Amino acid sequence: MSKEMSKENMKVIIVGGGIAGLSAGIYAIKAGFEADIYEKNALPGGECMGWNRKGYHIDNCIHWLTGTDPSTGLWEVWKSVGAIDENTEYANTEKFYTSRAEGQEVTLWNDLDRTERELVEISPEDEAEIRKFIQYVRYAEDCVIPSIKPLDMMGIKDYIEMGKGMANMPKVMKEYGKINCRELGMRFKSPAIRKMMTDYLPEDYTAYSLLVSYATMTSGNGKIPMKGSLAMSLRIADRFKEMGGEIHTAAPVKEIVIKNGRTEGIRLEDGSLIKADYVISAVDTDFLFGKLIDNKYMPKDLKRAYENRGAYPVTTGFQVAFAIDDDFSAKDTIFFDCKPLRVGEKDFSRISVKNYSYDESFAPAGKTVLQANLIQSDEDYAYWESLDKEQYKAVKEKLTADITERIITEFPELEGRIEVLDSWTPMTYNRYCNAYHGSYMGFVTTVGNKQMRFKGVVKGVSNLFIAGQWIMSPGGLPIAVVSGKFAVQRILKSLNRSIEV
Repeated sequence: MSKEMSKENMKVIIVGGGIAGLSAGIYAIKAGFEADIYEKNALPGGECMGWNRKGYHIDNCIHWLTGTDPSTGLWEVWKSVGAIDENTEYANTEKFYTSRAEGQEVTLWNDLDRTERELVEISPEDEAEIRKFIQYVRYAEDCVIPSIKPLDMMGIKDYIEMGKGMANMPKVMKEYGKINCRELGMRFKSPAIRKMMTDYLPEDYTAYSLLVSYATMTSGNGKIPMKGSLAMSLRIADRFKEMGGEIHTAAPVKEIVIKNGRTEGIRLEDGSLIKADYVISAVDTDFLFGKLIDNKYMPKDLKRAYENRGAYPVTTGFQVAFAIDDDFSAKDTIFFDCKPLRVGEKDFSRISVKNYSYDESFAPAGKTVLQANLIQSDEDYAYWESLDKEQYKAVKEKLTADITERIITEFPELEGRIEVLDSWTPMTYNRYCNAYHGSYMGFVTTVGNKQMRFKGVVKGVSNLFIAGQWIMSPGGLPIAVVSGKFAVQRILKSLNRSIEV
C-alpha cells in the first residue's frame, strides 16, 4: 500500500494542549490524520489561560493578539483554528501604554499622529528623534510572521513575495537592530520618554522589538478579543473536538518512547503506552529534552540559547490581581516609579498596572480587575526557586502587600477601594506549564546575537516533530499557533504529500 493510500489510518499524538498543541491537532485532522492531544492539566490552553477568584476573572495572557488584521496570513491561521473570525468582538482600547516619570505622563497611542503630536508638545527639544521614531514605527507595520509554510520550506518565489510585503523592515533593522532599548532611550532628552522606551521590554532587549510590538497595535493587527485568553483557548479546543479530535486532560506524559530511530508513541505517568505513527511535542523544549526524551537530541542552536543566558534571556513576572471600583481614572496600562521593592538581590523601582475595565465580563457590575506586573528574569527565577515552601509563601505575601502599598501611593483614590484577588510568581508558570524559568515568552534576542530559530525536527528520530513558541524568538501566541501548522506540514513533506493545509 502506498503512503498516500495508507495515510487515512495514520495517527498523530500531540503532547501538550496549549495553543501550539491545539493548532497541531486541528491541522493534523485537516490533513487527514487521526489526532489525539494529551494535556497534563485539567483544561487545555497552556499559558493562554485565565481563572476565577471571588467572582472576578483574571486574564493571564493576551495583551494584544498579533494577527487580527484580516488581510494577513496569520489571521487565516487564527480563523482556521477557531480563535477569531469576521464576527469577533475586540476590546475598545486606544493605547499601547502610558509612562509616568518626574511629574510627566507620556503615552504611545494607537493613533501614531496623536503620539507624535503629544510627544513633541511635551519635549520639543526631542522633536527630530521623535519624528524619526514615529516614521520607523510606520515602517515596522510591514512586519509579518510567516504563516503559509516554514521558512526552510520556502522557495525563491516565496522569499520574493515575503520581501515585497516587508519592504521597509530592513530600514528598521538597520536603524534599531544594533541598539537596545536602553540605548534607544538615551537618544531622548526627556526623562519621561527615556523611561517609556525601557518600560515595556527589559532595557537589554533590541530596540526594534519595541517598534515592532508598537507597530502591531498601530496597524490594527494587534487587537484584544473580548472574553479573554481562556475563552479563546476553549474556542480552539471546541474546534478540534468538533473535527473529531480527542483531548485527554489530566493525562501527564512521562516519556516519548524511541526505538531504532523512531518514536513508537508516548508513555503516560500511569504507565499506559499509547502508540502512534507520528508524535508532535508541543511542550516547553526544556521539558522535552532531558525529561520526555534524552537531552542528546537537542538541536545545537537551541542548546546554545539555553547555555548562553545573557545573550538569550527570558521574560517572566511576579503579578498581582486586584478588584477595584470601575470609576478608577487610570485606564489601560501605566508604568510608574515607586519606592524600591527588593526581590532576592535585586531592587525594582518601577512597576506597571493594567486596567481590564474594557471587558465587563471579567468583573461584577461597578467593579473591574486591575493587575500589577513586576517584570522578572532568569536571575529572579533562581531566587524564587531557592526558597523553601514557608519562605516562598512569606516572600509572596510580603511582596503582594508591598506592591499594593505602592499602587495606593501612586493612586491615592484607591485607598479603601482595592482588594487583592490573587498573586503568582515565575514558579507558578513553571509548575503549571513546565515553563523554562517561568517564562511566558520564548528566548529574546539581544544586540549582537543571532535570533534563536531551529527547525521543528528531532535529528535521529524520523517521526517526531516539535511545535511551540520556543522554535523561534521571541515566541508568544503567533509563533505557537503557526508552529502547530508547520509541524503537520513537516509530516506531510515526509510522506511526499502536498503541504497545503
